[in-house]
Amino acid sequence: MTLTTLLTNIGIVSIILTLVMVFVLKNTKSPVLSLLQNFCGVLFVFSGWVKAVDPLGTAYKMKDYFGEFESLFDGTAMSFLAPLFPLMGEYVVAFSVIMIVFEIVLGLMLIMGHAPKFTSWAFLLLVLFFTVLTGFTFLTGYVPNDAHFFEFGKWAAHDENNMKVKDCGCFGDFIKLVPFTSFMKDIFLLIPAFIFLFASKKMHELFSTKIRRGIVLLSLIGITLYCFTNYVWDIPHADFRPFRKGVNVKNVMAIEQAAQAKVVITDWKMKHNETGEMITVSNADYMGKDPEKNYKKYKGVYTVTDQIRSKPELEPTKISDFLIEDKDGNDLTQDIIAHQGANLLIVNYKLKGDGVPSKRIVKDSIFTIDTVSTDPLEVTRQFDKIVEREEEYMDYVWDKDYLKKHAKLKPFTDAAKQAGLPVVMAIGGADEMMIAAFDEDTGLDLTYGMADDILLKTIVRSNPGIVLFKDGVIIEKWHIKKLPSFESVKSQYLQ
Repeated sequence: MTLTTLLTNIGIVSIILTLVMVFVLKNTKSPVLSLLQNFCGVLFVFSGWVKAVDPLGTAYKMKDYFGEFESLFDGTAMSFLAPLFPLMGEYVVAFSVIMIVFEIVLGLMLIMGHAPKFTSWAFLLLVLFFTVLTGFTFLTGYVPNDAHFFEFGKWAAHDENNMKVKDCGCFGDFIKLVPFTSFMKDIFLLIPAFIFLFASKKMHELFSTKIRRGIVLLSLIGITLYCFTNYVWDIPHADFRPFRKGVNVKNVMAIEQAAQAKVVITDWKMKHNETGEMITVSNADYMGKDPEKNYKKYKGVYTVTDQIRSKPELEPTKISDFLIEDKDGNDLTQDIIAHQGANLLIVNYKLKGDGVPSKRIVKDSIFTIDTVSTDPLEVTRQFDKIVEREEEYMDYVWDKDYLKKHAKLKPFTDAAKQAGLPVVMAIGGADEMMIAAFDEDTGLDLTYGMADDILLKTIVRSNPGIVLFKDGVIIEKWHIKKLPSFESVKSQYLQ
């Protein structure tokens, strides 16, 4: 679905609601204002819902923003703000849920016309907040990599590769909007926001105050619980991400890679070594039939700063980044997606444990070697003594609830291995030593691979999460708290 289609559908719903209010309920002071209320209300309810389906996705997006804002203010006159953002990052999931619930409830309050003055101010402030986020995202495209955001004199032509956050997450993973479109959307919403502020007394009000309050209260409770069901107790019930149920990962990866292979360099961006002047040279001019002859007029005079490439026929998704490697750097990805038959991928995007540097005494046996004869050469080895030495090692202390989850997982993976299913656990952000300690302490005895933690978070919203593949197709995914017995999985999916 495109943004145009979505807004058209929201517009139709808003018109129907307004007509009902005008001709059936006869409860409107200004049909145009009521239409704006309904349109903005329905828009907020929908945009909040597609984020409520996946609160963790919004949390990850907000953490990206917090990281960028920390860098933005660090080293400036407003550096006192920088430490706030890592602190906010610690509570980013709670922040995500609060924002989502507030957005949906505010949409309902607009539709009902509840507490018009408060609702008008709240709507304006929330739209301003979104405008700052999307505006920052878009404007960073004007900031070269060697410049700071507040160094306005160094701003150059807009380059989407310079944008710090590529997607605002306004509609979660349901619709991906380019930053410029998101920014313009929020600028447009400021118009009704200010209209509501100055015309709050003319806004329609449905039902009685008591009923409206009851709806707001029930909505707060219900939407909060709904958010929890989509990450605390289960994975999102609707999946808009690339690794959703039913996707043939092997085929999609091949198609995306083929599209990427057709991408060509169209232009070269260069910077004059003395004046700093930026120029763009076409690939035909820079390379030509005789590259050595063509680009020597630029060599030593300009430095290449960037390549401009053609747009791929198909935009790549996270499936193109799907890479899992073992400790020796061997690719396990194809073993997972090209396997004939069923196999399991256990996703662990973060091992929840802390390493404590410790020391221990180890005993080494010392042997002496004697030569018995030289022709032929014969040697003997005799025990001499035991020597004690101190060895440094990392002692890992795991989160207790986290270990309990793997105690639940172990019977499942043991039964799967016994049934002949390959089982790979992909882990993010951990080294070989930590993984070895984790395997020993959990007793899982699995094949382990390492992967990017952001990729793993995209695959399944659970840590750990379980993904069942069959011939490269994602058959099912489970939150660890909803993991059925292997016998149940076997009877339902593996017959």
